[in-house]
Amino acid sequence: PPRFNIAPSQPIPVVINDGRNAVQLFRWGLVPSWAKDIAIGNKLINARAETLLEKPAFRTLVRRKRCVIPASGFYEWRRDGKVKTPMYAHRKDRHPFAFAGLWDVWHSPDGSELPTCTIITTAPNSVMEPIHDRMPAMLDEQGMHRWLARPDDHAAPPIDVLKPFDAAKMTAHPVSRAVNSPGTDTPTLIVPAASESLFG
Repeated sequence: PPRFNIAPSQPIPVVINDGRNAVQLFRWGLVPSWAKDIAIGNKLINARAETLLEKPAFRTLVRRKRCVIPASGFYEWRRDGKVKTPMYAHRKDRHPFAFAGLWDVWHSPDGSELPTCTIITTAPNSVMEPIHDRMPAMLDEQGMHRWLARPDDHAAPPIDVLKPFDAAKMTAHPVSRAVNSPGTDTPTLIVPAASESLFG
């Protein structure tokens, strides 16, 4: 079913290359297979593209466990002094896209398995720069196929696709502060709160 307000620790749709590229539900917030405590997932909801090959939690996964997270938009909060305004960013043509991500499966003490993921971020484009100093790595169709290509231990990961999305194809607008409540999940959340205050 459509979701309009997904928060960390909740399930999100994820596609991995397991021969079928089928959509599955993973917990948002990476818990590496070697982690001792599930709580680490709260700190690993995002991964910086620039340091994927350096960080212990990501450098193996970027070679073997890449995924994409389909989406139609995302929220970011613009700070105006002490006021934080939620903004909804999306493609101008309203077409869906995909975030680049990494995934892993954590084995809990009771023996159950928990598939988790993180969303990769990169530098902002000109639409997002006035709002935040980072943005998700949004992939076009070609970038998505390259990111999902079967892992090859002898080939460098396609890090070059993790770049700011074309600003000419994006826009963002302020939305209701009701989005601050994870329990609120309705289509009204993405409706412009002030149509005269559009970006992009």
